[in-house]
Amino acid sequence: QVQLVESGGGLVQAGDSLRLSCAASGRTFTRYAMGWFRQAPGKEREFVAAITWNGGNTVYAGSVKGRFTISRDNAKNTVSLQMNSVKAEDTAVYYCAAGGVLLAQVVPVKKNEYDYWGQGTQVTVAS
Repeated sequence: QVQLVESGGGLVQAGDSLRLSCAASGRTFTRYAMGWFRQAPGKEREFVAAITWNGGNTVYAGSVKGRFTISRDNAKNTVSLQMNSVKAEDTAVYYCAAGGVLLAQVVPVKKNEYDYWGQGTQVTVAS
């Protein structure tokens, strides 16, 4: 079992930076890929970024590539999402997720590849 708790959301202005964090508990956290997804009102939950269990590979959605950076610290059981140059369209509830094949180098990008989810943190970008 893995429990995930997100933090760091809030209200920011377009062009600002924001850092989301996800604290994980559970013995197997370090063996899972970690991902960030987001869901805007009235829209499907969509993939944002993901990282393999050892940080060796990362994947980003085209809409955030070059602006967002995902990272993890397995010693601290955390995964972060650094969001730079945010835009109004980044407004959403952001979810942290753990899953994929244990110890794999393939980065999962689909919702159904993830087994554990946090409760989400709201990010609102004012234009």
